[in-house]
Parts: sequence; C-alpha cells; structure tokens
Amino acid sequence: MWIRGWFPDGDRSHQRGYTLVNPDPEAGTVDIDFAMHDGLATRWAQGAERGDKLEVTVLGSNFDLPKPDPAGYLIVGDTASLPAINSLLAAIGDIPARVFLEAGHDDDRQLPVEGVTHVTWVDRKNAGQALIEAVSAAAFDASDHFGWVACDNRTTRSIARVFREDYAIPRKSIKAQGYWVA
Repeated sequence: MWIRGWFPDGDRSHQRGYTLVNPDPEAGTVDIDFAMHDGLATRWAQGAERGDKLEVTVLGSNFDLPKPDPAGYLIVGDTASLPAINSLLAAIGDIPARVFLEAGHDDDRQLPVEGVTHVTWVDRKNAGQALIEAVSAAAFDASDHFGWVACDNRTTRSIARVFREDYAIPRKSIKAQGYWVA
C-alpha cells in the first residue's frame, strides 16, 4: 500500500509517494519512512510534531505475490523503494531473495534490510548505469524466479530488460515500477 503525500510549500503543495509500513489495524496506524536528505518532504518531517496533519491520497497497490511461489526473487531498488522492498521481503518469508540496492548517499548502507538475504549495495553512478551493470554481471538462469524492480524510470526499464534477456525471467514474472524521474 502506498500514499501520495501533499507537502505545503508556500501557497502550493508538492506530492511525494510513500510506502505504508508496519500496519497496525487494531490501533489504526501505519508508519511512513522518510529518507532524511534535503528536500521539501524532509523539511516537513523534521519539523513535524505529534498531531500535525498531512493531506494524503491513498493509492493502494496493484501487486499480488505470485502463485505458485517462485524458486526465488531478484529484487532491485534504491532507498526510495526500500520500504516496499522490506515489505516484500517480509511477505515472501523463507523464499530465497537476492537484493541489489543503489546507494545515493554514504550512509544509505546503514539502512535496515528485512530478513536474512544476500544484499549487494552499488553506489549511484552515471544515472543508474553502475546498478544496471552490477545486476547484469550477476546474471544466471532465473527463469523460475520472480523479478521485482523499482528505481528511477530509466534504470527500472533497463533492469527489467536485463531480467528478461540476461536472467531469462518471463515478462509475466516481472514487476517493474519507476518510482521517480532522474
């Protein structure tokens, strides 16, 4: 599940998308993780106090876990998609997962990744090209796996192609979602 938050900026508002994490239906609460780098949403989050309100649009999700379970998952993202990745890793349980994460800041590697899984961190270079190359270099016959990717639009399209061409993952077994525009 995700929302679009509308952050005030003078007489205008700007939207940012966030994955809802740690749902507690009994309490009626969810958490939203913010990457604390310079930006409108970060400034709002740093100044927020208990009881502050933010206008949001609930957008849901169009993703269901594949059935039957795949042999494993190949998951590629960046810190913007890390909350969704952690939710996915929690949902798949003991199914093996190989995760590639792009680090845009020095401290990104300290962010928690759900469960015991193989994680490859790649520094963001050349507008995502280093991540594309790392994923491609690790290719194997993964035709019985599921591929999930969410990065910037261009990198997401390129990685989805790598999943199809280098890993032999069928198109129907790939979920690719551009999270932002570089």
